[in-house]
Amino acid sequence: MMTRILTSVLALGVAVPAVAGPADGVVDHTVLSGWRTDSGTHMAGLQITLAPGWKTYWRVPGDGGIPPRFAWNGSENLSGVAMHWPVPEVYHINNMRSIGYEDIVVVPLELSLDDASAPARMAGQVQIGVCEEICVPVTLSFDAVLPAGGSRDPAIVASLIDRPRTAQEAGVGQVTCAITPIDGGLRVVAEIPMPAMGTDEEVVIESGDQQVWVSEPYTWREGGTLFASSDMIHVERDGFTVNRSQMRISVIGDRQMVDVQGCAAG
Repeated sequence: MMTRILTSVLALGVAVPAVAGPADGVVDHTVLSGWRTDSGTHMAGLQITLAPGWKTYWRVPGDGGIPPRFAWNGSENLSGVAMHWPVPEVYHINNMRSIGYEDIVVVPLELSLDDASAPARMAGQVQIGVCEEICVPVTLSFDAVLPAGGSRDPAIVASLIDRPRTAQEAGVGQVTCAITPIDGGLRVVAEIPMPAMGTDEEVVIESGDQQVWVSEPYTWREGGTLFASSDMIHVERDGFTVNRSQMRISVIGDRQMVDVQGCAAG
């Protein structure tokens, strides 16, 4: 799975130009070198620090954001990366939803290694969006040697703790997705049996295909079941199918989040 993640982000992020101008002085970053885990992976972290009033975005930024894109060119002893995004905030500005972070965010990066007994080099770039009254893309370069040992970093640990709950942990029942054709695409209606997460529940639906755009869902509740309806359109306006097992549904509410992997036919 880690190798698949690495391949997808490499395809999206190589050779992104640096951006100067409106974002100068509003974002800084550093690599937290982290530690070698008992399973032989290396847990590092990317810390992003933003000027007051500025925000950056989660892996799915919403209609008002810019998605992060990583490239790993220059890395050594690295075969895959799994990103452990902490729970984001949801913002509604000018009738558009964006999902992300402000102040300081640490993204834990779990690196799969070719040789778990040797140091690794984590090098490359990440393109992120930063936003205040305007939103601009910024490319941040990184290059760090990760030791074969290392020590647990409190900032990385805190972000790992601030993780989404699994469906099982949150008491989610069998999630189903009814998919029907619409003009130019597909409509998915997800039925999610789960306890309420406060008065404002936000849902994010990912198709599992980066070439498929998914609209912000219309959501409603019927007792103990949350419903979410989204439209899906291929970016090239081609015909497409959706694999329910690869879909991902995130429910955000009251500073907590639930991560649902896959759904059954509805």
